[in-house]
Amino acid sequence: MKIVIAGAGEVGTHLAKLLSRENQDIILIDTNQERLAVMDATCNLLTLRGSPISFKVLREARVSTCDLFIAVTPEETTNVVACSMAKSLGAKKTVARIDNYEFMQQDNAGFFSNHGIDVMIYPEYLAAREILNALERSWVRNWCELHDGELIVVGVKIRDNARLAGMQLKELAGVSHNFHISAIKRNHETIIPRGNDFIESNDILYVTLKREYIDELKDICGKTKVDIRKVLVMGGSRIAVRLMAMAGDRYRFKVIEIDRNRCLRLAELCGDCEVIHADARDIDVLREEGIDEMDAFVALTDRSETNILTSLSAKEYGVRKTIAEVEDIQYISEAEGLNIGTIINKKLLASSKIFQMMLDADVESSKFMALADADVAEIEVKPKSKVTKGPVKSLSLSHDMTIAGLIRDGRGMLVDGNTEILAGDHVVVFCLAGAIHKIERLFS
Repeated sequence: MKIVIAGAGEVGTHLAKLLSRENQDIILIDTNQERLAVMDATCNLLTLRGSPISFKVLREARVSTCDLFIAVTPEETTNVVACSMAKSLGAKKTVARIDNYEFMQQDNAGFFSNHGIDVMIYPEYLAAREILNALERSWVRNWCELHDGELIVVGVKIRDNARLAGMQLKELAGVSHNFHISAIKRNHETIIPRGNDFIESNDILYVTLKREYIDELKDICGKTKVDIRKVLVMGGSRIAVRLMAMAGDRYRFKVIEIDRNRCLRLAELCGDCEVIHADARDIDVLREEGIDEMDAFVALTDRSETNILTSLSAKEYGVRKTIAEVEDIQYISEAEGLNIGTIINKKLLASSKIFQMMLDADVESSKFMALADADVAEIEVKPKSKVTKGPVKSLSLSHDMTIAGLIRDGRGMLVDGNTEILAGDHVVVFCLAGAIHKIERLFS
């Protein structure tokens, strides 16, 4: 697939690295030669210096023949205009990163589609939605509903009290259960497990199951549901504003923000929440603001280290659910190994949306979840594709992927070695980073 990415900032470079690893044909456009030089030296892609809203530059990037044009510069207007120009030149599909929730509203969708923008990605909105999921389902690390909730992928940390701890997967296969252990995160590494693998304390299991068996999984993992009501938020970022707008009156929010002008703005935007002008890195401030009485703590500053450390402090004061924004990819594995509940990363959320488009699925009804070093995809099976040639056990799947479940005729079901996959099925696949191109070959 030929992909043109406009913008070599954090999101653009992360996407370019991921996609170049998948052996895609990538051209990265930016006005900053230093950023492009770094990508040239480290990734298998082409770079082009110039403005993404220059017809000359877009023609030089050959957008007329590209399958996907992605505009993720820091400027929303630039992204929208660049996509419109790319579409007019012949780009098959365009994606624009935006910062304005009004653009996402259904009433305005026609305007953007008429101007050549196929999909808009608002990372702060995606992050706020993930945080709401984490507050509603406090015992899980990740929660992803596939095909309108017919199948659910859950990430859950195993402690010593879990009945699964110490169990070998082939033992589990011999007893009745209603879930599929699809991946295991252990010591900074994600494993696609086989029958001989054991489940260990402190593993994060990624489990595929149907909604009606969620309570069964919670019980066998030794988890209890915590009702969240009072939430302390550190950092009055755009994610925080969007979170409180989406949550309505479900939670009582208190926000601690170090910037006085931002506090005044928050008071205007989020009238129902309490805004405190202070530095939440100060333990005395956290104590004064009642950290020990809070049900959840959400750290949303622009520094990953600060968010991780303050979340750990909140845990020490007895907060049951902590959520930290960790934008530095290299810190995610470390943070997952610590006693922090849910990790939020805007780059991974944006990547999820774009990878789903690459797999040519229905983006509205299906999902794609990008983890730090693995991916979960829902893919529609094409007629005569390789996965339809026999039962799953005969497909000789590589060790970096597994088929966890499928949706057939609108109904979810788990997959085992004897399952035969049919054209039209929506299949849930786990794979390690860099294996998406193998999936495409299997399903196309």
